[in-house]
Amino acid sequence: MATSKLFSFLFLQMMFVLFVLHPANSQGLKVGFYANTCPEAEAIVEKIIVQTLSRAPSLAAPLLRMHFHDCFVRGCDGSVLLNSSTNQAEKNAIPNQTLRGFQIIDKIKSALEKACPGVVSCADIIAIVARDVVATPKGPFWEVETGRRDGRVSNITEALLNLPPPTANISTLIKDWQQKGLTAKDLVVLSGAHTIGIGHCGGFSNRLYNFTGKGDTDPTLDPNYIPKLKSKCKAGDQTTFVEMDPGSFKTFDEDYYTLVAKRRGLFQSDAALLDDAETKAYVELQATTRGSTFFKDFGVSIVKMGRVGVLTGKDGEIRKQCSRVL
Repeated sequence: MATSKLFSFLFLQMMFVLFVLHPANSQGLKVGFYANTCPEAEAIVEKIIVQTLSRAPSLAAPLLRMHFHDCFVRGCDGSVLLNSSTNQAEKNAIPNQTLRGFQIIDKIKSALEKACPGVVSCADIIAIVARDVVATPKGPFWEVETGRRDGRVSNITEALLNLPPPTANISTLIKDWQQKGLTAKDLVVLSGAHTIGIGHCGGFSNRLYNFTGKGDTDPTLDPNYIPKLKSKCKAGDQTTFVEMDPGSFKTFDEDYYTLVAKRRGLFQSDAALLDDAETKAYVELQATTRGSTFFKDFGVSIVKMGRVGVLTGKDGEIRKQCSRVL
C-alpha cells in the first residue's frame, strides 16, 4: 500500500512538472513538431530567408515585427496575414500598415505546400521566420517551438485595441504585456528588437513639435538629439522614416540599450523603459556590459511570447494560403 501511495505521489509530481512548469507541452507546442511530417520545413524557411535578406536586408525588421503583431492580437495564430475584401482585417489597422514582407511569407508557404501539402501552419512560419531574420545577420539563435494552427478570424478593431502604441507609458506597457502572460523583463528584452529597422516620423513627431499641446518638445528626449531628428522629420510628416538604431540599424546588437540609456530612444515607449526600476536596470546592464545577456534573454522571451494564445490540436486549421481573403 505504501509503495502504491508513493508511486501515485511521484506520478502526480511528474505531471505537475510537465504541465505546470512546462506549459508549452500542455499547449501542444514543441521543438521539432514537424520532424516526421515535414522534416525539411525549417531548412526550407531558412533558405528563402537567407536569399531574401541577401537582396533586401531591410525586410528583417518588419518580418520580425510581424511575429509580435500576430501574437498580441488573438494569440500567435497567423491572423495578421489574412486579407479582407472590405479592408477590415488586422493588417488594415494603422499599426500594421507599416508591416512588410507578406509576399515572403506567401513564398515560403508555397514552397512548403509543394514539399509537405497541408502540414505546416502559417502561424508557425511567422515564428520560424522571426528567428531566421534575427539569426541570419549574426544575431541570436533559439529553438522555435512549433505546432501552432491557424486562426480563421482577423479583425481590424482587435488590432487597434491590443497592439501597444508607441506613445504608451511604462504603466500601460507593463499592463498590456502582463495581459498576455508576459513580464516587465520580457517587455524590456523584446523591446531590444528595435535595434534593427526604421521608425516613421509620425510615430514620434509629437515628441519633437507638440509634446503637451503647447508646441514643446519631450523633456525626456536628449536635447542634443532633437535637432538631428527635426532635420529629417518636419512637422506633420507621416511618411519619412529614420533609423531606430543609427549606424547599425541592419545589425542585431545591444546598441539599442545604449541609445535608450542616453535618452535617444525614438519612441515614447522606448523612453518609458527608464521609468521603471526593473526595466531601467536591464537597460543600464546591457548598455554597460555590451549586451552581456541580451542574446540569451531575447531567445527565452520570444519563445515565451510565441506561446501566447496558440491554437493547437484540432483547434483552428492549417491554411493552404496564408493571405486568404476572408
